[in-house]
Amino acid sequence: MIENIKILKTEILSDNWYILKKVTYEYIKKDGTKQIQSREAYDRGNGAVILLYNKENRTVILTRQFRVPTYINGNETGMLIEACAGLLNNDNPEDCIRRETEEETGFKISEVQKIFEAYMSPGSVTEILYFFIAEYTKEMKINEGGGVEHEEENIEVLEPSIEDAVKMTKNGEIKDAKTIMLLQYICLNNIL
Repeated sequence: MIENIKILKTEILSDNWYILKKVTYEYIKKDGTKQIQSREAYDRGNGAVILLYNKENRTVILTRQFRVPTYINGNETGMLIEACAGLLNNDNPEDCIRRETEEETGFKISEVQKIFEAYMSPGSVTEILYFFIAEYTKEMKINEGGGVEHEEENIEVLEPSIEDAVKMTKNGEIKDAKTIMLLQYICLNNIL
């Protein structure tokens, strides 16, 4: 549909928390005409997300934490229920998700299964997210989780049944896209 894409100019609009760029580019349309456009792109790095599941108890591990973007967009408490996730920070996705799982949930996992990767908001955010699942047992719990203090994380660890987690998506308690995708994957593939 478009060919010969060429970046003409990149401006840094903000380099505060992550990087917000304004990118001006040109391309050739299917009819041969040249098009020039400018768009903003938010670069926060790539990430990984995991859903832990327990076959015997038919439970999953989720987290609850405050997310200011949801608060300013109508979430009265700002609290969001999510699957465990984090930014890669120069790690490969598997190492990242093992680290994040231990920090956030308190479970030390070894075997992870990558199920897919996806751009979550490709119209404005550069991030690609690597999706994983892993089985857990109570013996894998090595601490209480809750996040790391220097990152100022205040994470509550939840352990609902898969049935309750699915109900939470239907009634709006779970509104996080990555979590909904992982719960659907677990259900559609008869993992629980």
